[in-house]
Amino acid sequence: MDMTPLPRTILVAGGAGFIGSHLCAALLEEGHRVIALDSYQTGTRHNVAGLLGHRNFRLIDGEVETLPPISGRIDRIYNLASPASPPAYQADPVRTMMTNVVGTNNLLALAEAKGARLLQASTSEVYGDPEVHPQPEGYTGHVSCTGPRACYDEGKRAAEALCYDYLRAGRTDVRVARIFNTYGPNMQCDDGRIVSNLICQALSDEPMTIYGTGQQTRSFCYVADMVAGLMALMEVPETPDAPVNIGNPGEFTILDLAELIRSMVPTSAHPVFRPLPKDDPQRRRPDISRAKALLGWEPRVPLEQGLKETIPYFAEALQRPAIAAAGGGAEAAAEVRP
Repeated sequence: MDMTPLPRTILVAGGAGFIGSHLCAALLEEGHRVIALDSYQTGTRHNVAGLLGHRNFRLIDGEVETLPPISGRIDRIYNLASPASPPAYQADPVRTMMTNVVGTNNLLALAEAKGARLLQASTSEVYGDPEVHPQPEGYTGHVSCTGPRACYDEGKRAAEALCYDYLRAGRTDVRVARIFNTYGPNMQCDDGRIVSNLICQALSDEPMTIYGTGQQTRSFCYVADMVAGLMALMEVPETPDAPVNIGNPGEFTILDLAELIRSMVPTSAHPVFRPLPKDDPQRRRPDISRAKALLGWEPRVPLEQGLKETIPYFAEALQRPAIAAAGGGAEAAAEVRP
């Protein structure tokens, strides 16, 4: 039984990112002390601006590949430190691989040293372009280890292997979540993921880019549901001996998504078709039987409701002046709490 006293001290690597910022807010709401670590490769300080004055929140500027010293007690570590959209992780593929392999090893070693429990945010991309549908955790995937997406897909697969090597050796308590297409506020308008692309194009009356025929499918999970699933996996008493899919099993074609967005946004935008990127998966849908059985968790927010929460965020974000994602300079330094 976990005897860690409450409130806990929790490190969120990638805490200024899309999912990480929502996770930090939820953990603070539960009364925990939260340390967010971020390099701002894809995260932004704007995502955590509302948390900076909280007495239980610290923001540290740093990278998991060269992990800065973090003194004091740490009870839990969430590793969300990786770019997650194809344009972002392909922009610097070597860094993406090192973030996922070297960075994960550094956090595992920190968890071992602190006696902390670690949750690794893996991805549905470990299934590649799947030949099994829907995808259960026991499916080993259909992944190219040399293609343009391999830096992320294989980086996450290697990170999972490291986690279970630490677990089998009794070095730390590890849980692995395989995250499926998440959306919601705090995504970047230009992050290249399909929900943000289509919403921002519709709001801007620009052509809505559809890759391939648009008949490929995805399963979209609203960020609040995702955070609840991650927290449930972290706190389940018995350590699962395998990864757990966290996602929404509702399956939609990309054209379905585009038409739903067009019905919700006053726009003159129409779909425009472009070639399908190399190794882009044709189908994606999680089997969440394990999450239901182990965690008592399943998503509650249907796609249309989640989009109603997300579209106003992007409408406001498109009105903001462009802000560099990277956080250098005096202004950035002033925002970092020790």
